[in-house]
Amino acid sequence: MLNAKEQVRELLEVLPDDVTFDDVHYHIFVREKIDEGIKDLETGRVISEEAMEATFRQWLEE
Repeated sequence: MLNAKEQVRELLEVLPDDVTFDDVHYHIFVREKIDEGIKDLETGRVISEEAMEATFRQWLEE
């Protein structure tokens, strides 16, 4: 697995030349959130779709 610096270098290679700092920041943020989600999935830190729907229903009823 690539370290953070290597991941940013890879990202910069695929982004267009006219990319802004905000664009770079956004892509790094999204990549970080995707990686966190994958780790959650691998460690079993997830809930079923049915459980999430029940939680949403409960929130909407309050």
